[in-house]
Formats: sequence, C-alpha cells, structure tokens
Amino acid sequence: MSAGQTQIIYQLARADFLERVRRYSFLVTLAFTLYLGYLGATGRILLNLGDYQGSHNAAYIGGFMAYVTAIFLSLAGFYIVKNAIERDRQTRVGQILAASPMTRISYCTGKFLSNLGVLLAMVGVLAIAAIVMYAIVGDGSGFSLFPLLTPFLFLTLPAMALVAALALLFETIPALRRGFGNVVYFFLYNGLLSLGIVQFVTSTPHPFLDWTGGFTLDASMAAAAKAQFPGAVVNSFSLTIGKLDNVAPHVFHWNGFQWTAEILMSRLFWFGVAIGVTMFAATLFDRFDPARGRPQLAAFQANGASEMAVTNTRAPAETFSAARLAKATTRFRFGSMFTAEFQLMLKGQHWWWYVVALGLLIAETATPLPAARSQILIFAWIWPVLLWSAMGTREARWETAPLVFSSARSLSRQLPAAWLAGVAVALLTGSGYGIRLVFASDERGLFAWLVGALFIPSLALAMGVWSGSSKLFEIIYLLLWYIGPLHAVRQFDFMGVSPGAAAAGTAYYFLAAAVMLFVAAFAGRRRQLQN
Repeated sequence: MSAGQTQIIYQLARADFLERVRRYSFLVTLAFTLYLGYLGATGRILLNLGDYQGSHNAAYIGGFMAYVTAIFLSLAGFYIVKNAIERDRQTRVGQILAASPMTRISYCTGKFLSNLGVLLAMVGVLAIAAIVMYAIVGDGSGFSLFPLLTPFLFLTLPAMALVAALALLFETIPALRRGFGNVVYFFLYNGLLSLGIVQFVTSTPHPFLDWTGGFTLDASMAAAAKAQFPGAVVNSFSLTIGKLDNVAPHVFHWNGFQWTAEILMSRLFWFGVAIGVTMFAATLFDRFDPARGRPQLAAFQANGASEMAVTNTRAPAETFSAARLAKATTRFRFGSMFTAEFQLMLKGQHWWWYVVALGLLIAETATPLPAARSQILIFAWIWPVLLWSAMGTREARWETAPLVFSSARSLSRQLPAAWLAGVAVALLTGSGYGIRLVFASDERGLFAWLVGALFIPSLALAMGVWSGSSKLFEIIYLLLWYIGPLHAVRQFDFMGVSPGAAAAGTAYYFLAAAVMLFVAAFAGRRRQLQN
C-alpha cells in the first residue's frame, strides 16, 4: 500500500472518529458504559462461579471487567457503529469520495479503523473504571497494572475488532443494511457466543472458538479454583445481574492468565478474522454506485427519466379552470385511514413472509396450549418486528413529513390510526393463541396477551417518533424479547408466557408502560408538528 493511500486511510478514520465522538449519542452511550462500570464496582454485576468466588485482586477485577466489556460492547457496540457508510450515503459525501482516487480497500479500512476507534474509546473508559473498582473493592493484596490491563488487550481488543468488521460488512450488503441486518446480527451474536460451549461438551478447551474470551477466562479461573480446592467442581460461569442470594463459601485467588502460545494465537486468530471480514466487505462495497448497490433505485431513476422525457414531448396541456375542481369535503372516515396505515405496514412484504406468519398462526392453534404459550407465541411476535420498527419513522425515512404533518388534525387522526394498525398486526399474528385462551377460560393469560399486543406497538411508535430511526426499537425490543419471554425472566416478560407471569400481575406494569409510551409518542409527534 502506497504512502498516499495510507495517508488517506488515516485522515478518513480520524475525521470519521472525531465526527462520531462529538455526537450526543456517543456521550449517552459513554454515560451508560460508565454506569456499567459502576454496577461492577458495587457488585450489581457479578461473575457467578457457583460455590467459588475469586478474590478481588487486580487480576480478577481486570479479567472480570474485560469480560463484561466484551459481552456488552459486542452486542451494543455493533448497533452503535453500524452507520459509517450509511451516513456518507445520506449526506451525499459518498458521491464526493467516489470521485476521488481512493480505492475500495482504503475506504473500508478507514471505516473499519473508525469503528474500532469508537469501540476502543469505550473500552478505555471501562479499563479506567476497573482501576477505580480496585480502589473501591480491592482485596488490598497490592495493585498491579499489568494483570489488570492485559485482559482488555488480549480478550477485548480482538472481539471489538470483529464487531467493527461485521458492522462494516453488514453495511456493504444491501439486504443487511437496515432493520433486517439488525435482527440477523442479534441471532449471529448469540450463535457466536455459543461456539465456546463445545469445550463443555468435549471437556477440552477450544480457545479458537471463543471470540469474546469468556470461556478461556472460565478455564483459567476454574483451574485456579481446583488447584486451591482439590476436587472442586466449578459448574457455573456466567454474568449475573443483581446480588446473589447466597455468598460463595469458597474464595480462591486467581493471579491472571498464563499467556500460553495457544491462547495468544487464538486471540490473534480472531483479529485476523476481523481483517479478513474487512477485506471481504471491500469487495462487496458498491462505491456509492446506485447501479451496483441499489439496482431498484437505478431502475426507478431510469424510469423516472424516461417518463420525464415522454412528458416533455407531449402536446401542451389544455387550459385548466379552477371551476372544474370538485367541491372540497371535510368528511373524515377513521376506518379508511386505519386501513391505509395497515396496508402501509404490510406493503413490500414477500409472499414467503405471509407463509411463515400463517405457519406460526396454525402452530398456535394446533400445538398444546403450554407449547403455544412458551414457544410458538414468542416467535410469532418476533416475526413482524420489522413491521413495527417502521412505526413513527416513515415520515423521516421517506421525507413525507411536510405532507403528513400539514394534513388536518394529523396528531389526533393519523397517529392513533398508525398505532392501531400496529396493534392489529400483533392481534392477528397472535390470534391463534388468543383464541385458545378464550376457549380455555384463561382470563389472566388472555389479559397478559392483550397487554402484550398493546405494549409492542406503543414501544415501537414512541421509539420511532423520538429517534426518527427504527434502530432504537429493534435493539430494545430484541433485548426485551431475549431476556423476558425467551429466557422466562418474569420481570421483562411483556407477553406473559413465563411461568407465573400472568398470576404475578406483571401485565399491569406493562399496561402502564404501554399507556406512558403512547403518551410519549403523542408528545413527540406534537413537538414535531410545532417544529
């Protein structure tokens, strides 16, 4: 690579990094990152090793905080940095860059380094938080900087590099640029985390399958516990939010990693994977060419140009009289507006989308009620996530705000119709299960189901109106869905499918949340109208 291309990469990465860190969104994320460090320092986030707990020396705190950072930023960080190319596309800067001698590899390398820089800025904050954490809860065995910081370098850095590369790759694939890609990465993230479970099945460490370093950390800590407590069985290794009910009876000392060649090569392997993903993304990058990256847009532009050419060759239009206009009417039909909003939600869906939705609906009616509650409904209400995520954002995305907001009483008419269309999607896709509850006379379950159908579109509408983007709802909803209904955590179960959720009255909290979210959406839309 020439010195000129190296300079281009540096300047591109630097300018992009500085532009991002000056945003309010970066400051908000940084504040949440600091809060994450606070939770670790106060024991709200714990590394659960069953009956064994590591002494809070510098090595343990460094390994613990590095693991927390890798797990958290591997998920949230992807959504934070997945906008580098799209921002250039929206601001038309991409067309200027495309006219320059900059190569695809140089551009994608610069964006990769920018993504990585943003993530490492947050890692640096948590590394400082780890030092502060030792000052607060350290065991007094003596502070040592090397064992505290090396886990951040060798565990967290390769994980952040892979996240930065995957965010870039998703932006270069048209089908994964928007909401669908956000959903795909959520499941890809969980799939990559599951790779390390192979070591539990084979009882052999496999560091090359451990992209966050968590299972490598588990093996090292378990070995230390077994060395100090012969016969110890460490059968638990997970991050636990909230204080444990019982304090671990056995405290062991972990003095840090033994950085063997295998461990170092495995971390270098994942960094190499990140570089390979970046180079692959460069081959897919369309260089802001609509004919390559957006063939449908190119066809639309070509058809539009042809239409304009045909229009210009037509004979002059006859003189038009305003008297021929039909008399204006002030009659309003809410049903027609609701139907229009419902059709807009479903517009553009392929036939296979309806086939899957119908299959889930049939499964809700055909499977036993417990299975329909704990399995089928969960996936029936994740399938339309991209329909809900568009609520409140269409005006910003398609630049129709002047038309929609200038219509008569759009706040009291269009917004409720859009919300009701989202409720209708939830009721229809979950109707098989709802009908089963009616016939089973399960009043509590039916109430929880109805609350879920109200909560989802309320959340989508509020997030869409206030953020102007579908990304915020997709992230929050996927996290709620993953923690609550899928893993049966009752406090986050907005569907009422986890054991005891309906009887515990959790639905009342989500009903109140649905009301507050709708009010927030109403206030946000009124603010938009005033502006």
